Amino acid sequence: FDKSAKLVYFSYNEKKSMEGEHWQKVKALFEAASHIAVDKRDRFLADACGGDRKLAREVKKLLASLDEAETFLEQPAAADAASMFDGLETLVDDKTTGDLDSANLAVGSVLAGRYRILDLLGRGGMGEVYKAEDIKLTQTVALKFLPDRLARDKGALARFHAEVRMARQVSHPNVCRVFDIGEFDGRHFISMEYIHGDDLSSMLRRIGRLASDKAIVISRQLCFGLAAIHDAGILHRDLKPANIIIDDNGKARITDFGIAGIEVEMEGSETRIGTPAYMSPEQIKGKGVSQRSDIYSLGLLLYEIFTGKQTFQADSMIDLLVKQETTAPTNPSELLKDIDPVVERTILQCLEKNADDRPKTALQVAMMLPGGNPLEAAIAAGQTPSPEMVAAAPKKGALKPPVAVACLSVAVGLFAFIVFFSGSVKHNERIPLEKSPEVLAERASTILRKIGYPNTAVDTDFGFDANLDYYSYASRNGSDPNRWEKMRSGQPAVIYFWHRTSPRYLEPGQTASVAPDDPPNDVAGMTRVILDPLGRLLEFQAVPPQVRSETAFSGETNWADFFTEAGMDIRNYRNSGVTNWTPPVFADASGSWEGVHVDHPDVSIRVEAAAFQGKPVYFHVIAPWDKPVRQEESESRGPVRVAGILLITFFMLVIIAAIFLAIYNLRHGRSDARGAFKITVFVFVMSLAANMLVADHIPDLARELEVLRKTAGTALLLASLIGLILLALEPYVRRSWPSLLISWNRLLAGDWRDPLVGRDILVGGIFGLSHTTVIFSMFLLTALQGAQAPNPSLEVETLNGLQFALASSIGFLTAEIFLSVSAMLLLVLVVTIFRKRWLAIAVCWLAYFSVLSLFFAVGGHWTAWIGIPAISTITLICIARFGLLATVSFYLFFHLSFHFPITTDVSRWYFAQTIFSAVVLLGLAAFGFYTSLAKQSIFGGRIFRDVE
Repeated sequence: FDKSAKLVYFSYNEKKSMEGEHWQKVKALFEAASHIAVDKRDRFLADACGGDRKLAREVKKLLASLDEAETFLEQPAAADAASMFDGLETLVDDKTTGDLDSANLAVGSVLAGRYRILDLLGRGGMGEVYKAEDIKLTQTVALKFLPDRLARDKGALARFHAEVRMARQVSHPNVCRVFDIGEFDGRHFISMEYIHGDDLSSMLRRIGRLASDKAIVISRQLCFGLAAIHDAGILHRDLKPANIIIDDNGKARITDFGIAGIEVEMEGSETRIGTPAYMSPEQIKGKGVSQRSDIYSLGLLLYEIFTGKQTFQADSMIDLLVKQETTAPTNPSELLKDIDPVVERTILQCLEKNADDRPKTALQVAMMLPGGNPLEAAIAAGQTPSPEMVAAAPKKGALKPPVAVACLSVAVGLFAFIVFFSGSVKHNERIPLEKSPEVLAERASTILRKIGYPNTAVDTDFGFDANLDYYSYASRNGSDPNRWEKMRSGQPAVIYFWHRTSPRYLEPGQTASVAPDDPPNDVAGMTRVILDPLGRLLEFQAVPPQVRSETAFSGETNWADFFTEAGMDIRNYRNSGVTNWTPPVFADASGSWEGVHVDHPDVSIRVEAAAFQGKPVYFHVIAPWDKPVRQEESESRGPVRVAGILLITFFMLVIIAAIFLAIYNLRHGRSDARGAFKITVFVFVMSLAANMLVADHIPDLARELEVLRKTAGTALLLASLIGLILLALEPYVRRSWPSLLISWNRLLAGDWRDPLVGRDILVGGIFGLSHTTVIFSMFLLTALQGAQAPNPSLEVETLNGLQFALASSIGFLTAEIFLSVSAMLLLVLVVTIFRKRWLAIAVCWLAYFSVLSLFFAVGGHWTAWIGIPAISTITLICIARFGLLATVSFYLFFHLSFHFPITTDVSRWYFAQTIFSAVVLLGLAAFGFYTSLAKQSIFGGRIFRDVE
């Protein structure tokens, strides 16, 4: 290396003292004489210089310096030295013909019976390169010959063979392919890919610099090619413009593995080999080389591509080497004002003097360039990518047309399966829901008028609700084979209708919506009527006056009318004379009857009634499955209680930890405060809208403000929890698993037409429908086993009208965001603990499976042990593979297909809810399908074309 440097220093200073034309003569003679045997040089120079002794002396000095570079390993630097500032002859086809008169091989000659010489492409210190035809394969190739002076050099031959051996390990579109090694008349050559184009050195000399967009494309291609070389364990060690070819298609190719080496074998003097102007500081010092040494050379190359100037310029080679070691490069922006700051930052990071401060890989450099993947680059650099970086990640999202069509078909097919089998699974299909809420409300008003309560109320409210006590009762009485068929008569009323009136406005205390028991039935004149789906009376309550009336009737009450409204004949029931159930309101007279159920003669029932001053205030048809709810706690199995305790404990721990983490992240500027604020506001607005949509509004400003307080308080609590969790844990997601947030962040950025957004909505929807399908399959399999328990999962409020269906969808959307954020962040938290993703996924799967098993499998039917693992797998795949947006879509599709009343009977009054569910689900699926195509044509010749 030192001898090469002396030659460079000498040749440069000699050049400075010569005129341009004279220097060109010296250079040309030096180039020609260097290829001639030493014993014939004097005669050649005597003839060529024509008596010009000064010219001959200068050429001899250069030749003497060249001869001092004793080994082949020093030849690249030495040969390059004489043309350091002017460049060598190109070794590729730059649309000019080589000097055939001085070529060692004549055009048309055939080598080894296989290669026909077509042209001389060029020559340099490393030998001659010819364009040739591979006769056997009828393919144009390039043949690189070892210089004659090195043909008998064992080291040179070893290096020549090593070049082929290493180069053949690399197969990449941005690396020149090397085919084989051969020998002809004692001359060794390499056959390689023929590239029709121009070397980058000549191109830069001709045009100065590349346009920014073209420079980015070429730079990224060089990074990809170098990454492929490094992946093979090879260090190139000679990246420079002369070794880069730009073919006619504008694609960059890395060539010349003449001094490349295996990284693990680089030591000693080997580390100093290379072209001095493109060597890293550690190469110059001989302190060892690594992939980051090539990264430094890549930075020098990129600097020249974008600015048209060499990174370091000096008056001598010695000064140049000193600058390489000690001087920071001039910022590219000082040479090119409009250079992209990202490009400048990337180049300067590649040119860090300390190798540890440079990018780790060439692929990382590619990702750092504009249009690359800064997300993965930041992670590779050990940094936490910003939310904007996550959203801008160039992750492929568009689906191939066949895949998109298949996904949409699967979604439609799954929904069709759910609709078709809803009658066999959903309990709303087994219940005779023949009357709409409005019809049943009129029926309740009629009953009130008949029993002496004219409709003079100030406020009235009504709706459907559920009572699942019968499920527990039927499970305990498994000996009755018809226990589930009993529901088809309307009683037991697992779905019932309630109707309330009040002389004052009904103001619920717990929520903003009136419920059967909220507000409490404690205002004189309030009434509550409970009907079965067919409109038969099940229960009646009326609050008696607080002050006794002296003129009130106090005789016997006619209870026969109540029995008639209940569908029963009082004559068929025995008056027991003893009341067992205490009336929920004050009464001064009571009665009770015993008999058989109106629909099920094998079931005994009891009727309790009470009156105050002769006016009925209580009537209740009590079946064996009805619980005295005022004195008994709701049943809960042990495993369910354990699961509930675990969930509550986990929830509290997450909230406590989230508070401290959110404070820490905010202080250090790590949290995406803007994104968290957007989600918080969105959840608050949507939750508030859902609550206000079904709230019981009062035409009184003070009381309406109270309604607003309740609805806003609930919405604010949910929104705050989601915002808190995002502030606390979202930075960890961006750092360790940012791909889970890409489509979500793009949606937050307003890019809702992004193909990745559409893909995740569509795929998440498929997983959600698959979740419902698995549960349906469990119930269908249970029915085949003779245990025909219908699915009690219906969200009964949706039966109260489209207003409630819309509110349910909006409200559940906010809950879905909470569930999705919690599930995803739990997964990433486990990744942080266990480090390995597959292990974290396995742990989360086990936790999810355990909780579901405690709730639904332990003590249940054996089919649950098949469905729950499938559900756990579906959920974890959606979360871990497709991320947050897909998970939100997953829960939304599951909610609308599982909890909504779905029927195939178009005559049902709630068929509109089925249409609502279908429009939302299939509409979202269609949107996901269309968006994920990214405007590709479904039909025609492009259907099987890959999406770039």
